[in-house]
Amino acid sequence: MALEPTGTVPLENEQHIVASRQAVRTLCQQLKFSLVEQTKMITAASELSRNTLIHGGGGRMHWSILEAGTRRGLQLRFEDEGPGIADIQLALTDGYTTGGGMGLGLPGSKRLVSEFDVQSTPGKGTCVSIVKWK
Repeated sequence: MALEPTGTVPLENEQHIVASRQAVRTLCQQLKFSLVEQTKMITAASELSRNTLIHGGGGRMHWSILEAGTRRGLQLRFEDEGPGIADIQLALTDGYTTGGGMGLGLPGSKRLVSEFDVQSTPGKGTCVSIVKWK
């Protein structure tokens, strides 16, 4: 099943995390990403979907297929209206965690993708944008 060039998946429960991974897998296959590229993007999407649900209180994942000259890529944006991240640099430090996990979510996701950006305002929410280019 082909997905549209842009779309949104809600992230309000565990089933939505599964749906986000499935959408990313389908999009990566449409873009003809290698198995390694697919795995990296699906892993990053899974981590960021879980962060959106657990730390952000739920939100959504938006996707866009990108074209820049001969390059094609996939952009994912994870948005929530949760408590936000007070110190983004600290949150991007390996091993730092506020949720009792292994502290690999944000820094681990950053290593798996081509582009990574975090915008967050304490008390207003967070938006994490990732891009993987083919």
